[in-house]
This record gives sequence, structure tokens and C-alpha cells, in this order.
Amino acid sequence: MTSSDDLIGFVSAVSGDAFLKVEENLGDGYVRLKVSEAERRQAKHDIRSTEDIVVELLRNSRDAHAHRIFIATGREGDSRTFTVVDDGVGVPRAMIERVFEPRVTSKLDSMVVDQWGVHGRGMALFSIRSNATVARIAASDSHKGASVLVEADTTALAERADQSTWPTVDHSETGAWTAVRGPHNIVRRVVEFALEYPGIQLYLGSTTDIVTTMFCAARHDLDASELLFCDSLERLPVWQRCGAAGDAAELVDVAEDIGLTISERTAHRVLGGTLAPVPTVFDSATRSQEQRTTPAAVDIYRDRRGLKIHHADLTAFQAELEKAFDTIAERYYIHLRTQPKISVGKDDIRVRFEVEKED
Repeated sequence: MTSSDDLIGFVSAVSGDAFLKVEENLGDGYVRLKVSEAERRQAKHDIRSTEDIVVELLRNSRDAHAHRIFIATGREGDSRTFTVVDDGVGVPRAMIERVFEPRVTSKLDSMVVDQWGVHGRGMALFSIRSNATVARIAASDSHKGASVLVEADTTALAERADQSTWPTVDHSETGAWTAVRGPHNIVRRVVEFALEYPGIQLYLGSTTDIVTTMFCAARHDLDASELLFCDSLERLPVWQRCGAAGDAAELVDVAEDIGLTISERTAHRVLGGTLAPVPTVFDSATRSQEQRTTPAAVDIYRDRRGLKIHHADLTAFQAELEKAFDTIAERYYIHLRTQPKISVGKDDIRVRFEVEKED
């Protein structure tokens, strides 16, 4: 028994359980809350949809003091996959499995009440694992950030049918951005989080999008010496590891180690710079609204004259087209059903041949 455990026992004996929050000190700043304390923090927590999963993963990254969060999500058949990579404080290796146990948290003296409810009861990851087919920390360590992989069966855990539509955002009465319309899908939950915490760089996309974005961001931040003399990628924060890959095969392996599966062909495209990183969710959501509300500039130099051709010239042109058509008509046993139809647009001339095949 450690001195910390002795102290907990002494406080419990003197003050009684009513004043004690901790059942077990797990070390590295982690504790297991007493059932009574977990219940006080509204311990019952249901994950009712895949949208709920992404919210809980985002809140975990936020509470880990992350400044960057990358979310790769996709669906194959009935399986929805999330991989969330952040640059937060990370999880000590000894705690990588235990954080999925109920009432295990690093937030002894605090909890967060936000628009999604109460957070900090040590139940979020436990609830996710209880409702998902796979929930694990793919990579993490103290001060290295984390990558969390979750797979859910959408036949058992519902999700909105429309997962591609982005919400419409607008300014509220206070001037802050807010989502005002659109399905309550995964994208909307992520957009709502990005608008609530604009100081966090939040990225959302496919696995390929996120690997590309992390690679480009890491290459921008890492200097040449870090890339050349990095003898172990585990020394780098999780989100920077893709950027240190030396070739396509290594990039595939590094991405796989942090819960992101890509093909070697995709890896070559990432390294070759033919794929572009995605913008932040905040920029994507607000820029589209600004484009809708900003009137297009008037081009005073634009030629607005319509194209006009005299009918006599059109008739002569039509006759020339019929002669030209005879060449392929003989070779392919077809003939014109009517005269060539000519339409003159503002910036084009279109010709249509209606044909019939010979018996």
C-alpha cells in the first residue's frame, strides 16, 4: 500500500465517506471515483447514436487541453468508424486500458457542464465501449496526445440517414456563430463543437483526408533535423508521426499504428503532394455562409452582347453541315432524319444531328 493510499484511508476514517470522492488512487494523476461521487456527477450516461459518440470523443480531447483535433470517419456497410487524434496531454501507457473502466477519470476536482450535459464523471469512454463493437486507444502516452479508434454497428446504434449535409450557420443575437438549420448528423455535431470552441483547430474528413492533413501540418511544424534524426517515431506527438514517415510503406505502417488505414497508393499520393489537406471545420462552416451572404462583384468589363447570326448565313451553314455529314453516312449506313438543328447561344453555337440507321 502506498503513502497516498494510507492518506486516503486516514481521511476516510476521520472525515467519513460523505467527504471523500476517491475509491482508489491509480497513480499518474488518475483516480477511481466512489460510486456515490460518480452518481453525484450524473453517472448514468447513455450513448444512443453514433452522433453521441463523436461528441463524447470531442469532449475528452477538449478536457485533455487539445489545441488540434483530427476526426476521420467513414461508413462501410453497417459499420461506422471514428478515429480521433488530438495533441492533448495524452494517456499514460499504464492507463490505456483502465480509462475504459467505469468511474476512472483524471478530473478529481472538476467536471464540465456544457450544452451536451455533464462531463467528467469517468463514464464517457466506458459508455462508448459498452455501446460500440470496438473502442480502444490506438496510440498515446503522457504529453504525446492520443488517437482513439471506435467502430460501431449502425444496426444496433442508430445514426441519421443523411450524413453528408453540412448545417447552415448564422450569427446569433450576441454575434456568435451558431448552427441554425440542417440534420442533426455527425457533421452538425462537429460543427457545433467547432463554433463553441473556435480556439481549437478541428478537422473532419475521410481517413485519406485526415492522414493528408496531419502529414502536411506536421511537415510544416517539424524542421529537417527532426525528420532526419528521429530514431523513433514514438518520441513525436501522435498527430505528427505521419509527417515523419520516410516513404510510402512507412506512412502506411505509421498511419495503421494510430488507427488510420490507407493503401500504399494513397500514401504515394500524400507524399507526392497530389492530395490537399482539409480546412478547419470552423473555416468550412463559416466561409460557406459568408459566400452565400456576400453579393457577387459586378464585372463592368464583361461583354454582355449576345451572339447573333443572320438567317441567310445559318441556312448556308446548315447546307455545308449536310454535305459534311454525307461522308460518315455512307460509311456507317445512317442518314439524317431531319436537317441539322442549329442553336445559337450567348457564347456558343450548338449543332444537333438526328439520325436513323438503315435496315
